[in-house]
Amino acid sequence: MTGTVAEKKQGAKKRKARVLIVEDDTSLLFGLKKNLQFEGYEVFTASDGEAGLGMAVDERPDLIVLDVMLPRMNGFEVCEVLRSNEIETPVIFLTAKALPADKITGLNLGGDDYMTKPFSVAELLARIQTVLRRVNASEGEKLTIGPLELDLSGRSVLLEGKEVNLTTKEFELLCFMARNIGKVLPRERILQKVWGYNYYGTARTIDNFINRLRQKIEENPLEPRFLLTVRGVGYKFRSPQS
Repeated sequence: MTGTVAEKKQGAKKRKARVLIVEDDTSLLFGLKKNLQFEGYEVFTASDGEAGLGMAVDERPDLIVLDVMLPRMNGFEVCEVLRSNEIETPVIFLTAKALPADKITGLNLGGDDYMTKPFSVAELLARIQTVLRRVNASEGEKLTIGPLELDLSGRSVLLEGKEVNLTTKEFELLCFMARNIGKVLPRERILQKVWGYNYYGTARTIDNFINRLRQKIEENPLEPRFLLTVRGVGYKFRSPQS
């Protein structure tokens, strides 16, 4: 009887989220690993870009904490290779590079968040939780808009029955737009809702992501049927049947 109860309890436990930390500062790497393990995460580590890339491919973690200034391959290059190989694991960049242009670069490459050093571990933990919650929030939900099908639990998109490969941020942006079908969405609101923190970039980032989505889901990106521009304001998602 005891064994059965124990097995039930074990089965009821949620799987630990798996986090990969790629950081060349050994003392910081050790401290982050201990803090994340204390919070219940399963943690993998690497101290250079090439090793981090290999671990990201082999282990497929739920999230990557990725330093930018790494030996052998920098964090931006690691993220770019991951996204070009359709590996959409969420990425939080850590870096001493605090210029807005650097943050825009990281986010445009497919990063999900960007923290500058020095930072508090408590804030990093909060951001990890926020990104993972945002990724998992839509579990079990599906949206169908004309020929477009969004599987929010499987994080997949079909267009006329064919799979569309999107980055994590492209998928989240498309889901947000689709959930607000017919509404005019200002760029500022899109930044707040999709990125979920005080973003240092410009509205141009939204324009870049919308253009990338149009290239992937629109029959003619110059004459979009889903993602419409509302001049001077932002964008609107429209059903092609409306």
